[in-house]
Amino acid sequence: MTLEETFEKVDEVMEKLSDDSLPLEESFTVYKEGMELLDKCKNIIEDIEKKVEGSESENEE
Repeated sequence: MTLEETFEKVDEVMEKLSDDSLPLEESFTVYKEGMELLDKCKNIIEDIEKKVEGSESENEE
């Protein structure tokens, strides 16, 4: 899944959580899914940063 796709899924989770009719137990499940997606976003961004930093150091040489 790409970063953009992951952000889209996070948006979907946020929409679900803003629905007041969502049962509490389901809210916890959706919240957990959202946290996992945010963790995935963080990992993707960190990987991109490493690649950028690596290419910057290669260009300095």
